[in-house]
Amino acid sequence: MLGSLSDAGLRLVGRAPGYRNLFLAALASGIGTWLAFVALVVDVTDRTDDARWVSALLIVEFLPIVVVGLAAAPLVDRLPRRTIMVTADLVRAGAFVALPFAPSALAIVLLALVAGVATSLFRPAVYAGLPNLVDDADLPRANGLLQTAENLTWAIGALAGGALVAGFGPDAAYLVNAASFVVSALFLVRIRETLEEARAASEGHWRDVKAGFAVVSASRPLLTVLLAWSVVMVAQAGVNVAEIFLAKDVFDAGDFGYGFLVSAGGAGLVIGSLAGGPLIDRYGMRGPYGLAIALMGAGFLGAAGAPTVWVAAVFVLVAGIGNGAAVVCNAVLVQRGAPDRLRGRVFALLMSTGYALLGAAMIAAGPATNEFGARAVWVGAAALCALGATVAVALLRPADEVRVDPAQEHA
Repeated sequence: MLGSLSDAGLRLVGRAPGYRNLFLAALASGIGTWLAFVALVVDVTDRTDDARWVSALLIVEFLPIVVVGLAAAPLVDRLPRRTIMVTADLVRAGAFVALPFAPSALAIVLLALVAGVATSLFRPAVYAGLPNLVDDADLPRANGLLQTAENLTWAIGALAGGALVAGFGPDAAYLVNAASFVVSALFLVRIRETLEEARAASEGHWRDVKAGFAVVSASRPLLTVLLAWSVVMVAQAGVNVAEIFLAKDVFDAGDFGYGFLVSAGGAGLVIGSLAGGPLIDRYGMRGPYGLAIALMGAGFLGAAGAPTVWVAAVFVLVAGIGNGAAVVCNAVLVQRGAPDRLRGRVFALLMSTGYALLGAAMIAAGPATNEFGARAVWVGAAALCALGATVAVALLRPADEVRVDPAQEHA
């Protein structure tokens, strides 16, 4: 089955040159990003031997998405999306070229922050521009294949990063990542199709931000993503924090057991993202979206009650499949539910909201894990996913699954 799904995706890559260049750009930069992530953590740890610096590094990985999404989201609609992506790639390349010369852990964190700001503009521009590169009927598969590439680069890049850092040190990984961003930019400049139908005129920055929130609140598909996925992000925060304690304390499986659980989740993400597009094509959005979130909850619940880490890994794989498929649904709902001229800021606002909740929930998940244990936190995450699935099914209607009325594009 997966072979036929990948064949269909590769045919899409072959017949849509603009999408092909976007896909290859994401593949190139994604491998480098995860490769360098390992190097950053190792570099900061070796220089400081202080977990607080590692925490600071992890925070600057997602904090810019929260801040930029709320403060600068309209820029994704006011500026050419291809220009945003190419500029972001070049800024990130420059940051990683500078990292081998960083004199301290603080300098490393600040350069990682610069790269994070660029990424926070790059990702909304990618997903906002994607619908202009493929036919609407191909949109689910296009998103699924792009998500599959991102998930594969996570697995491949992290593994390669560990090997490269072990053999040649962090500086080599930084330079390879810088080169990957240059390659990505070269693919992006080859896109000949326009990535926006018309750029939005500004009515004042904060009015533009408000307009993005107004679009979300007025659209059932966008509101579904906001509410359902916000609940899921809180659940995911608990799972992320408690996972290492589930592996090491509950199952007594050590570091290898923890890595095995993480790998199982990553494999599930690849399968789910690859299958998400065809499921939407066949069954619409409402059923697959609710089922995908429910599958996450079932996986978390099964892992929480598993007798061994090996059994838990099977359930984590199931949860990853649901996660991968749900993320594809999120992207298609936003792409079809938001007018093109406002789509970039909507993506930025939804991403920033999700990461803000993830960060806040991760802070709360630490004490909760200490107080109630990892199994209980995973059971709580399963309950939250059940709530998220209920919200998704309750809010979505068949009429909400079609592309936004073109008349709204210029309303």
